[in-house]
Amino acid sequence: MHPFHPSYVFTVLVQLFPYIGVTLLMMLGTVIFGGAIGILLAKAKIKRRIVPRAIAEVYTYLTRCVPSIIMLFIVYYGVPALLLQFGININNFNKGVFVITAFSILFASNLGEVFRAAYLAVDPGQREAAVCSGLSEFQAFYRIVLPQAAVHALPNFSNMLVNLMKEGALAYSIGLIDVMGEGNLLIGRNQGSYTLETYLGMAIIYWALTYVIELIFGKLEKNLSKGKKHATSVA
Repeated sequence: MHPFHPSYVFTVLVQLFPYIGVTLLMMLGTVIFGGAIGILLAKAKIKRRIVPRAIAEVYTYLTRCVPSIIMLFIVYYGVPALLLQFGININNFNKGVFVITAFSILFASNLGEVFRAAYLAVDPGQREAAVCSGLSEFQAFYRIVLPQAAVHALPNFSNMLVNLMKEGALAYSIGLIDVMGEGNLLIGRNQGSYTLETYLGMAIIYWALTYVIELIFGKLEKNLSKGKKHATSVA
């Protein structure tokens, strides 16, 4: 049993710092692709056309029931094996592609619900009043609906982003070297020494990222709340 060395925590932070970029890129890719799918899901549910709505409901139900680690294994192990039967080899793809794909599939279903709820939280009478006052449908959405919907969506979106960051640590299970992955490799290189210090270093990084996310979205929410008041006054 090795004694605890607080100074080694700083060493861990220095060694893990470059891998924060991998974690952030994974989050960014998931937000972009998962967000695009989420918008389509929300639109399908809001428009209430039978077939698109049914597809969106089934997609949401199925994906929200699947644990992240299982979806990650399906995408990383199952999909390449299936495609290989048709002569398509994607085994050489970067592991980050599989991680982003798996988390985008899961992120989209939750994000679609956030978008739908935020849109429905805005009084439809405000959009109708804006159109009657001479604004186009797009102008009414951009100037009246969007600022208010964004205020409703931001708290849930920021929470989802924090959860995505934590779920992203599972990427190490398929060999992606991010903060979690490099931390575990560091423990292996040290042959089990400084294990507590290493995990504390990883925890500090995730705490710091969470703080930054909450700080950014807190300021965004304040700014958008001002825009919401302006949009309401215009309507």
